[in-house]
Amino acid sequence: MRLHRLEIEGFGPFRTRQIVDFDGFAGDGLFLIAGRTGAGKSSILDAVCFGLYGSVPRYEGGEKRLRSDHCEPGDPSEVVVEFSTTSGRYRVIRSPEYERPAKRGGGLTKQASGVQLDVLEADEWITLAAKEKRVADELDEILQLSREQFLQVILLAQNRFARFLLADSKERQALLRRLFGTERFEDVQSRFETRRRAAESALAGIAATVGARIDEAERVVTAAELWGEHSHADGQPVTTDLRLSALHDALARAAYQVERRGTERDEAEKRLTEADAALATLRDEQKAQQERDRARAAVARLEAEQPEIDEASTRLRRAREAEALRATITAAERALEAHDAAVAQQVQAREAWEAAGIELDDPSTSALQEWAADRTQEIGAWRHAAGLEQNTDALAAELAAAQVRVDETSARAEAAEAAHAEQPGRLAELTSQRDAARRSADRIDDVAAALTAAQTRREAAVQVESLDAERAAAERALAEASGALAAQQTALAQLRRRRLDGFAGELATALTEGEPCTVCGSTAHPSPAAHSDPVSADDIEHAESERDAAVEVEREAHNRVTEVRAAQASAAARAEERTVEIAFAELAAAVDAHTAAQQAVAALEAAERKLTELSAQSAELEKARTDAAAARAAASEALALVAQRRDEAQRLIAEARGDAESVGARIAAVADLIRTARVFSDALDEQVRRAAVLADAQTAQIEALATSDFADAASVRGALLAASEQQALDARVTAHTVQRTKEREILLALEMRVLPEEPLDLTRVEEAAATARSTWKTLVDLAGRADATAEQLSSLIEAAQTAYARSAEQQADFEVLRGLADTIAGRAGNTHKMTLETFVLAAELEEIVDAANRRLSDMSAGRYRLQHSDALAARGAASGLGIVVFDAFTGQTRPAQSLSGGETFLSSLALALGLAEVVTARAGGIQLDTLFIDEGFGSLDADTLEVAMRTLDELRSGGRTVGIISHVESMQEQIPAQLVVEQTQAGPSRIRSR
Repeated sequence: MRLHRLEIEGFGPFRTRQIVDFDGFAGDGLFLIAGRTGAGKSSILDAVCFGLYGSVPRYEGGEKRLRSDHCEPGDPSEVVVEFSTTSGRYRVIRSPEYERPAKRGGGLTKQASGVQLDVLEADEWITLAAKEKRVADELDEILQLSREQFLQVILLAQNRFARFLLADSKERQALLRRLFGTERFEDVQSRFETRRRAAESALAGIAATVGARIDEAERVVTAAELWGEHSHADGQPVTTDLRLSALHDALARAAYQVERRGTERDEAEKRLTEADAALATLRDEQKAQQERDRARAAVARLEAEQPEIDEASTRLRRAREAEALRATITAAERALEAHDAAVAQQVQAREAWEAAGIELDDPSTSALQEWAADRTQEIGAWRHAAGLEQNTDALAAELAAAQVRVDETSARAEAAEAAHAEQPGRLAELTSQRDAARRSADRIDDVAAALTAAQTRREAAVQVESLDAERAAAERALAEASGALAAQQTALAQLRRRRLDGFAGELATALTEGEPCTVCGSTAHPSPAAHSDPVSADDIEHAESERDAAVEVEREAHNRVTEVRAAQASAAARAEERTVEIAFAELAAAVDAHTAAQQAVAALEAAERKLTELSAQSAELEKARTDAAAARAAASEALALVAQRRDEAQRLIAEARGDAESVGARIAAVADLIRTARVFSDALDEQVRRAAVLADAQTAQIEALATSDFADAASVRGALLAASEQQALDARVTAHTVQRTKEREILLALEMRVLPEEPLDLTRVEEAAATARSTWKTLVDLAGRADATAEQLSSLIEAAQTAYARSAEQQADFEVLRGLADTIAGRAGNTHKMTLETFVLAAELEEIVDAANRRLSDMSAGRYRLQHSDALAARGAASGLGIVVFDAFTGQTRPAQSLSGGETFLSSLALALGLAEVVTARAGGIQLDTLFIDEGFGSLDADTLEVAMRTLDELRSGGRTVGIISHVESMQEQIPAQLVVEQTQAGPSRIRSR
């Protein structure tokens, strides 16, 4: 993979678009990313990582932190990365989520994060994907590196060198797991552990089941007293086989007990059957004896009641014969009553007709009906006039209301005309006021912008004055820290020089006559060097620690000066060279102008609102004028129609009233006469009809009496009985007859059995049957218990034997599974306590260490080599992935934490490069044409820095481009190709090449 181009805008310390052309450094192969601390050197690598993976290596606080703090709300934020692989050339355009001004309504709104992946085909960029998930999938296929692998093989980010070297086994395992994807081995371990626990649980469950079944069976044997000669209390068998054998013996005794109890139960049941049969026979004879005596008494009582029953039977027969004549007799009586009532009604109606004084030649039914029809027709013609007569007052009121409406609508029409005539003058006046206010309000945006600018200049001018003291203090602190750092660096250089000068004397003090020299191998030491000015490694390390502390203090002081200067420069730019007094005066003038403009805007809005209201009011007045005229015409027309209806009604009422007081009174009088005529006609018809009915009923009564046993209607009335009385008599006669027949039959059958006359005694036989039943119940219970005990005991023994046999089969399988699970999990016989995943990662770590040693041997002049350590950690901590350092000077290994700062850097660099080689090989052997290293070269002395530079120079082989981030001045002198990050006075940083 090779990076070609990087564009950064609105990201980190970069506000405006910055362009980095990595192809421009391809000829040199090695270039330096230089700049002061805090300028934004590492932000270039952050942009590369963000463009490719959507996150940065230094922090995981979310995309919102990636947007430059120098950006204005409307500025964009975007990173463009162009790179190539063996599959082609690609471009990623990515922007984080940030807030921008809303297009509508003012305020801010969220600009969603975006990403786009393009491929270069025929000199034209073609879009492959434009969604987060799709782009991520495409990049995984193109890069063939995860983010963690990218940070280890291409972008060696700040603070990641020593972390891998100095980490413990647990931390190193977490990193290697992410790089090599060995989580599957942990899953294998987890699955084997789950299977082991399940098998152990199942085996324990079977053993518990066997024990529970045997315990339950022994409790059953004890409760049933089936132990025989064995005493359960004296000592229980200790093995499962012996306990099962004893239970089988008890089961045999239980079977014998079942057989014996069954025989006893059968004999008792036979004796009970015989006793029950004797008792049943004697009880039957006793019952028959009692029934015979009762039947004798019942027959005697029924024979005594027979005369009363015969008399009741005769009454019932005559009542039924009279019932057949009831309807005929009743009909004749009712016909006579109805005829008499009709005659009386006819007489009363005639008297009422004659009293009315109406003369008819023949007051027959037809004449009366004809007269009534003529009068009814006349009433129909008068009813309309009667309705008009009743509504006379309402019609008068309607006429008065119509006149009132005519007056009201005329008044409204005149008022609408007057209001409409006033509108043109008011409209002209308001238009003039609106135009004057608009001329003043049009300047509101310019005045507001001037006010905002004046406020910004006032605040910036005040801030410039307040930062003068802070800047002076920060510059003094930086000068002091720089002086202290220079003194510490001078002291350290002197100590290193004295250390090198004293190496010969230090070796000479260890020489022994006759022993070979560790340098030349000679056993003769004619002129050993003197060790006059000894400097130990601890002295060097102590001086380096003090130098590092001074570097940190100087860095912090420089950062503070940079921050204060940037803040003051930014404030001065915003103040636009105004003093505090001038800025306050300009602000006061801007406030007054803005207030006047706001008042003009308010006046304009009020005038516009009044004009709108006046226009709407004019339209309403025009509509009201038209509506009022139409309403006045409609009211006049309605008044004329009401007057016409009143005149017509008066004419019809006079014609219908005649000589009567009113039309209604005339109609009521004629209606009474019509009712009288019709009542008289109906009474004449009813009298004729009732006479005919009476004659027919009397004829039918005479004929019915002639064919019966009754002399007249009165004798029939005397024989009649109510239906309830007839039913009671019939039920009594029938019940007596049926009962007497039944009792005679019962008595005859019992008399044929020749039963004794004296009562039978059941006491002795009942006692014998009760004794037999009690004995049988006791034996049935004993036999049931024996049978249940034998069945329960047999079931428990069978279940225990089955489970016991199954547990023996599973025990062997469990031992194999447990041994394998313990080995994978680092337990039992696993002497190194290494899990399966740790074992796999240990193999990878050995390859990483071998690759690192190929460089570390040259970088340390053959003194140091890294070694993989699988030694057990203390107190059960994770082990198997340790790294120790072999020191050729001492011939011993020591922890990596014991290395000095420079030695740690060289070892970490070698290990990081070795890790990059192995990860690259595991990722499919991809070609890495671009490499970045972001680490503190400032901790190296001149000689060690030279060694590190040689190693970095070797990385350029094969056309690789290596970028180094550092602010060390000596590296700037050695690496001519540079990418310089500078911080401007306004605050944002910029990038330039040289």
